[in-house]
Amino acid sequence: MNTNSNTYTFLYASVMVLIVAAVLSFTALQLKPRQNKNREIEKKQDILKAVGVTSTPADAEKLYDQYIVKAFIVSAEGNVKSEDKEEAFKVDLKKEGSKDLNERNLPVFVFNKEGVGEKMILPVRGKGMWGPIWGYISMEKDGNTIFGATFAHKGETPGLGAEIATPAFQDQFVGKQIFDKSGKFTSIILVKGTAKGNPHQFDAVSGGTVTSKGFEAMLLDNLGSYEKFLKSSK
Repeated sequence: MNTNSNTYTFLYASVMVLIVAAVLSFTALQLKPRQNKNREIEKKQDILKAVGVTSTPADAEKLYDQYIVKAFIVSAEGNVKSEDKEEAFKVDLKKEGSKDLNERNLPVFVFNKEGVGEKMILPVRGKGMWGPIWGYISMEKDGNTIFGATFAHKGETPGLGAEIATPAFQDQFVGKQIFDKSGKFTSIILVKGTAKGNPHQFDAVSGGTVTSKGFEAMLLDNLGSYEKFLKSSK
């Protein structure tokens, strides 16, 4: 075949594309189990972080197994649907969020450590300005008071919406309450100014209005899904 012909050039390019595609596909398949494992470890780190337990990738699984004494799935009606710890861990909040409320699988992680006591950890997920935002909120046994929280994002603006991932933003949720004195669900509401002293409000991220509103909507929707369960757990 004439190596200077267009046909040769086309065939050569096609073969190279197929070879490269095959190599990339093989590499992706080889790396997928490791990537999935890394995501699992990161999720366990985040769950533990909601109760103030910091961990490294090397010890996250050990600490998770030690302190997360059980996990289960509840419905929006507050009924337990599954007590399988692994099944609860694998619940995809992105998929559940697209379902009708009564069809959602809502995971609950139960933490227990000597000196800290038992806490319930609830996952939350919503939309920021540029992508998804998510996190975990730990609750006291009263089903009302927040013990701790951790939040993360995929692509919020540094110095603005990305502030939701900072300790300064997250620490303000400690001690907040999601039910008022009459027992009515209030969630935690966004304010501009100062929420200090109000158990049902949080300070907006300065300059991150869209992210703050998305964050507020996330709490309202996700914590609201657990309303009946939390009331029954008191």
